[in-house]
Amino acid sequence: MLPLPAFSDNYIWMLHDTRNALVVDPGDAAPVLPVLRDMGLSLQAILVTHHHGDHVGGVSALREATGAAVYGPAGETMPEPLTRLRHGGSATALGLRFAVIDVPGHTAGHIAYFCADWDGAPLLFCGDTLFSGGCGRLFEGTPAQMQASLDALAALPGDTRVCCAHEYTLSNLKFARAVEPGNQALLQYQARCESLRQAGQPTLPSRIATERAINPFLRTREADVAQAARGFDAHVNPREAASVLAALRQWKNEFR
Repeated sequence: MLPLPAFSDNYIWMLHDTRNALVVDPGDAAPVLPVLRDMGLSLQAILVTHHHGDHVGGVSALREATGAAVYGPAGETMPEPLTRLRHGGSATALGLRFAVIDVPGHTAGHIAYFCADWDGAPLLFCGDTLFSGGCGRLFEGTPAQMQASLDALAALPGDTRVCCAHEYTLSNLKFARAVEPGNQALLQYQARCESLRQAGQPTLPSRIATERAINPFLRTREADVAQAARGFDAHVNPREAASVLAALRQWKNEFR
């Protein structure tokens, strides 16, 4: 599994079996084509999570260059042609089944792809819904939708590898520290991620179990997180997770 850097902070995820490959959210074809050539790989499939340009910008060029099959969300404008997928559906590539999970919030039709077993552990491609230590901005969805989407992802097995589409981890963890300054798991994870970045390595993939322990957007039902959100916005209902999430998201939007 390779995270191919794109733009300033995107990752285009690539899986391969030494002969065939798939890529996820190729906002640009340029980082992908040389790797396919140099490794002698045939691009079999392109999985797309949502319609934003930094996720779909390279789809057409890759399809034309390789003939790869394209899969994407049923409810969003996508580069045609493609197979459109909804919750409960699946895409198959490299002999693997990728189950589709609807995760609206960042965009209205955002989907994620879950593989129950790849190289000994589950695998999640979650686009811009879940980040390590954070979640996506609510451009098209509601806090309640994002809360339900994050709940669905948090319910996946703890050893699931979380393949986010951006290297936002350190900035997210800075915010998470403001929300839960006493979270020891968060402190340890931040130190690990800082070491990785200093070495020029990606912080991803994360794990679902790690995110449950350190990500405030997966911890909206924790008393300390709800209290911190209420400190930012006195109108927060600490007994309603979506209310806590809405305040956290607005706080994060303004956080420096």
